[in-house]
Amino acid sequence: MTLGDALIIFVTGVFAGAVNAVAGGGTLLTFPVLLWLGRDPILANATNALALWPGSLAGAYALRREAYAARAILRWLLPIGVLGSFIGGVLLLATPTRVFSGIVPFLVLGATLLLAVQRPLKARLQMGAGDGSAAQAAEHSSAKRAMVLGFAQLLVSIYGGYFGAAAGILMLAAYGLFGVTDIHQRNGIKNVLATVNNGVASAYFVFQGAVDWRDALVLSVSAVIGGYVGGALSRRLSQRAVELIVITIGIAATLVLALRR
Repeated sequence: MTLGDALIIFVTGVFAGAVNAVAGGGTLLTFPVLLWLGRDPILANATNALALWPGSLAGAYALRREAYAARAILRWLLPIGVLGSFIGGVLLLATPTRVFSGIVPFLVLGATLLLAVQRPLKARLQMGAGDGSAAQAAEHSSAKRAMVLGFAQLLVSIYGGYFGAAAGILMLAAYGLFGVTDIHQRNGIKNVLATVNNGVASAYFVFQGAVDWRDALVLSVSAVIGGYVGGALSRRLSQRAVELIVITIGIAATLVLALRR
């Protein structure tokens, strides 16, 4: 690794960590940069997952109060997230990246559109009640809806373990439809699950020797800086402002991934 490579990776990691803490999608910055620097796609993908894990952890810590308020939902989703992340990591090393990346633009676009219309859709379907907190969502949810959310989390976690670009957007959309209308609590839940996602998949990649440790070190340090700043910033923004940021990132993510096909 040259000094120039290290500087490029560091700056990209700071931005990626902040983006992941606010909405998700930091992989869309770091993964293309690693490819541009000549890294093998599979190795870059696995290294990226490991490197962004500390940033996800920092983002989760920054929104720890919001995550604690959503502990009822987290107790249900955490084991599902662990299972899905492991499955996704196994799939990444067993199958060509291009197979899954072909449908990623459609997944991200669908999640972004779902998030954009989430408010009127939720009102029409009468999902959720009261102040829209995670506690009330859990209290008023049916067993059927909880199962649907669990299945959605499993799919997102598999995708997150496999590639992960904009997985946070998919999580935010799912939690919103489940009844958690407070964007900050949604972000808290998402940051915890993103930490689990990257952590479980990264452990598998390390065990399989599929990580470039030099790239991972530079990216992880910079992602922690960006993740903590981004997590703290997301709490200070209005709910609508954070939603607009997420939607904008989702549209950009769709375009970037579509151009990579």
